[in-house]
Amino acid sequence: MAEVLFLLGGNVGDKSKIFDKTRKLIQDRIGMIEKMSSIYVTEPWGFESELFWNQVINTVTNFTPHEILQRTQAIESEMGRIHNHANYEARTMDIDLLFYDDLQLDTPDLSLPHSKMEIRRFVLVPLNEIAPDKRHPINGFLVREMLERCTDPLRVECIG
Repeated sequence: MAEVLFLLGGNVGDKSKIFDKTRKLIQDRIGMIEKMSSIYVTEPWGFESELFWNQVINTVTNFTPHEILQRTQAIESEMGRIHNHANYEARTMDIDLLFYDDLQLDTPDLSLPHSKMEIRRFVLVPLNEIAPDKRHPINGFLVREMLERCTDPLRVECIG
């Protein structure tokens, strides 16, 4: 069994229902949810849009990273996401794989650990809530240390 940490994010539609259904689909199709952070309202990163909701969840699974990627993309589509890989944009649901155990992977469609987590407060704040002592296998920093070092000025506010 592998431990997988995901970031859920979205800013379109009924976010409460979308997050509830997304967590249920992840649990049904990928693996048991062991921990969940609070939900945070965050400013969009890299473009102008409505505020986002973000949450980190921790699951255990027997699926490989690429099988998980296929399943998360199917869930995103089912939740109404239209993928535009060229730009950042508003979306109903985005599911990012942050960590898969301590696996290091760099393929055209998947990088593990997530390549931009350490520069994004909207990832680090909820991740720090449930896994502050998780060590990044490439840079060697703990999540709490990455959060302390992060210079991202965007607002991240807990809403429960």
